[in-house]
Amino acid sequence: MNTSSFSMALVALFAALIAVFGLIPKIDLPLGVPITLQTLGVMLAGCLLGPKRALQALLLFLAAVAIGLPLLSGGRGGVGVFFSPASGYLIGWPVGALVTGMVMHLLPRATPRGAAISAFIASAVGGLLVVHVFGVVGLVHMANLSWEQAVMGTLVFVPGDLIKCVLCATVVHTVARGLPDWRLGG
Repeated sequence: MNTSSFSMALVALFAALIAVFGLIPKIDLPLGVPITLQTLGVMLAGCLLGPKRALQALLLFLAAVAIGLPLLSGGRGGVGVFFSPASGYLIGWPVGALVTGMVMHLLPRATPRGAAISAFIASAVGGLLVVHVFGVVGLVHMANLSWEQAVMGTLVFVPGDLIKCVLCATVVHTVARGLPDWRLGG
């Protein structure tokens, strides 16, 4: 398989993985933004694919959602989701995947342990911090919350997202051990 075909296959595979994570039932919050497992896909894409492919995977996924495929948790899809309180988070996913991949690329990945530690850090920066910054902006503009309310509201997601960072690091550790030639972080 040539490099271009392999790259396209990985992008499609990770877009599909994020869709599969959407099958896990969401937990609805009064904030209008559900707790889902799909952010783990953002983190994994960045750590395992690198910045460019991770960005492509998330853009492909969101394009599929925008045309109406019910790929978000709870079977949501269509253009309307980009005008909901969760819109900032959704728009932040590709940027979060890109940043996760960039940070992962810059950190040490020579050993499985080092790769896992780097994956945790990269996931926390891109998959948690960057996505939540976009989420807060979305809450302010789409849910008409004050900045303080939006920041306080997004804090409810942080403990679960830290668990996702640990899960991402665990998967990266396993990949680094099982596939030592895999180019973590691109």
